[in-house]
This record gives sequence, structure tokens and C-alpha cells, in this order.
Amino acid sequence: MTNSIVLLCSCPNEADARRIAEALVESRLAACVNMIRGVESIYRWEGEIETAKEVLLLIKSTAERWDELRARITELHTYDTPEIIALPISAGSEKYLNWIGRETSTGAPES
Repeated sequence: MTNSIVLLCSCPNEADARRIAEALVESRLAACVNMIRGVESIYRWEGEIETAKEVLLLIKSTAERWDELRARITELHTYDTPEIIALPISAGSEKYLNWIGRETSTGAPES
């Protein structure tokens, strides 16, 4: 099994979310990205309580790709301070976790 992670990243709209998701999968930084529409966020920003409709990305990758993922998401994102949170996957289907590792491997053949 690999050192798999799930990243959370909220986006302002579906177009931005799709652009980021496709770029991450295409570059093998992520094996899979789920787009969850209809998320409403309530947060404090610059001293004010804000609300926003967003699209949440669930990004499956490996800890070894973390630095590149963070840099690429920061580069692609339209927010000044994008949400980029990595959570370790403590357990899961061995076949699925191995698949994440293969799909995010820098030496993986093109599918």
C-alpha cells in the first residue's frame, strides 16, 4: 500500500473546480478528483463573517506528491488563500490504495 492522502480544496465555481481537477489528474498529481457541488461555506475573512456557494474537491493522491500538489493548486486557484488541506488515509481497500499509488507515480505509463 502507498502513503495515500485525501486533499480538500474549495473552489468558487464549477468551471474553476473542473479546471483544477483536470490539471491535477492529467499531470498525475492526483489519481481521482471528486467534485461536490452545492457546498455552502460560512467563514470569517478580514474581520467579517462571509458566506459563499462553492464546489468542494476531494483529491486522492499520495503524501509523496504533497509539495507538488500544494504548489500546483496554489498556482491554478483564483483565491488568494485557497483551502488546501491534506488528510491521511489510515485504512482502505488495498486495491484502491495501490491504484492511487500507480496513477500518481512519476514513472507511470500513460493510460
